[in-house]
Amino acid sequence: MVNFRPTVQVKIVDADALYYSWRWEHELGAIENILAPADAIQPALDALALALPTPLPGESVDEALKRSLTDGPFTDRARETELMSALARALIPYKLAMELNAYLEKGLRPHVRIQPSLSTSQVPWEALHVDEGERFVTNADVSVLPPATVRNAPERLVSEWNPSGNVVAVLDPRVPGAGADLGSVLGPIAEGSQMAGLVDRLGGRRVPDGQAFRRNDTTRDMIEPMLADAARFLYVGHVTTSQNGLDARLHLSCGPATTGRAAVVRGHRPLTAADLVLGHRPGVTAEWRMPNRVALIACESGGEARFAEPVGLVAAAIHGGAQYVTATRWTLPTDAGIRRFLTGATEEMSLIPEAIVAVDEAHDAEDPVAALNDWQRRKAARWEAEGRLEDSPIIWSAFATTYG
Repeated sequence: MVNFRPTVQVKIVDADALYYSWRWEHELGAIENILAPADAIQPALDALALALPTPLPGESVDEALKRSLTDGPFTDRARETELMSALARALIPYKLAMELNAYLEKGLRPHVRIQPSLSTSQVPWEALHVDEGERFVTNADVSVLPPATVRNAPERLVSEWNPSGNVVAVLDPRVPGAGADLGSVLGPIAEGSQMAGLVDRLGGRRVPDGQAFRRNDTTRDMIEPMLADAARFLYVGHVTTSQNGLDARLHLSCGPATTGRAAVVRGHRPLTAADLVLGHRPGVTAEWRMPNRVALIACESGGEARFAEPVGLVAAAIHGGAQYVTATRWTLPTDAGIRRFLTGATEEMSLIPEAIVAVDEAHDAEDPVAALNDWQRRKAARWEAEGRLEDSPIIWSAFATTYG
């Protein structure tokens, strides 16, 4: 079969145990089902939660960063490998592993589309240690499978991909009334830096034109019409979560007079997933039209699977027309946070710009999933070979692309 790419859909459900079902897209009628006892899974998931920089109940962000980055497993290759090996043993069904290996032996690289459950929402599948010197992403492409109710919604219309189309780039916007928690995520941008190079690469495709970073005018009313006929959306900034996925919030330069479904917070009104799905203007239900590719580079921007009803910013973008949405699974430390808390970090260490550039370049590729996985594979190989902090999975495995 010419250009055959074996693709498997894996769905995970929490109940009294962890229930798996999977089917290969070329054999949709052949469905496999297994269950894994909770006591065989939970210890590895608990260890992962303790390792991640996402705040645990009662923790502040700084406390979580200190716990994770000062002496957590992601600061040491041997301990990180032990954790990722335990997760692989607990979470990858043996029969599925054998099916994947059968394709690899034929020289075919599988694509694994995973719809996680609440308990597995932060599992970095790409980083799971499956063999000596090998991660899951070494031999497979990995993406997130959105819920069927989102990807198959009858009113959903996928936006066409235009490689030369505009890129709506919202890069570290100024948030009115923000304290330190919503301050700059990038810090000063030096000439010749990776972020300056990203802006140069986008060139005339970037909108709004003019100043690229720390703008104070990138409001919802500015970017909504731009997104409707753009090819891509690149957001680098802050996302905060609430009690439900629809209240997941992008923080733009929207002042208190802006209309929307969230209350004003310290002088600005956040843009919620509900605003994207239902519209942000009073008395009007008008879903935002989203471009084919959306990147939300911010803390837990892809964290909606942690809610009982997994509908948040990623699902809103998919429902609004996006085909690929790259987001993060956990709290993403800024470079300032990394330099402050990461054991062994130097004053010059800068990890976030590399990740932003990798995501940006992947979204210009024909296959954004494979392109981002290529970067993650290179980072994994360097971490395995050298154990440098710059290559720790704490950053590169936070990113996942939802493909709908």
